[in-house]
Amino acid sequence: MKKLKRFAIVFFLFIAAFAVYVEIANRNSKNMTYRQKILKAVYPVLMWASRFTGKNAQKHSNDTVRPPVPFYSLKGESGNGDTIDFNSFQGKKVLLVNTASNCGYTNQYDDLQQLSEQYKGKLLVIGFPANDFKEQEKGTDEEIMQFCKLNYGVTFPLMKKSVVIRSAGQNPVFQWLTDSAKNGWNNKYPSWNFSKYLVNENGILTNYFDPSVSPLGKEIREAIEKK
Repeated sequence: MKKLKRFAIVFFLFIAAFAVYVEIANRNSKNMTYRQKILKAVYPVLMWASRFTGKNAQKHSNDTVRPPVPFYSLKGESGNGDTIDFNSFQGKKVLLVNTASNCGYTNQYDDLQQLSEQYKGKLLVIGFPANDFKEQEKGTDEEIMQFCKLNYGVTFPLMKKSVVIRSAGQNPVFQWLTDSAKNGWNNKYPSWNFSKYLVNENGILTNYFDPSVSPLGKEIREAIEKK
């Protein structure tokens, strides 16, 4: 009986301490659900565990294969309904990321914003909200943009919510990113939310990074800085 009582006390103290930690980690958060607060708080642990186990850590690269279908021929619709012509991206590297607001990797919004600011003028980050993985993005386009702006200060473009996995309704941009007959070499579609595709200044798809590869990590920085 004493052991059970001791266990209950320790368990209660752990829960209380964790609740305090969650609130401290989210002191600047606005309009977040408690689930979102917990996910944000445990993000560093998730990234550590992913690196340790190698889960969601694949990387693929290509330096020379030019796409049969030009990247700059693509167009997309932003979350506010504007049409974005990819021809305007010439001369910049572009990092395209499928995103979600209720995922363990959601805190990468903050990392992506930092990356966008650090490489301003050289790199364009574009988010593609999608509800494809465990329905972790149920919000409307307006709700998604507000969530990202309030909690992560996102200023990079967010596209209209769409489907990024292989299907009849797959976003045309992700059709290009995941079909070697279009991009020249890559058939790897997103393994989870926050998979990342890097296109260079000449419209060549050069890299794919799995979700647990940090936007601020060495691998992505080196790819961005590569001439």
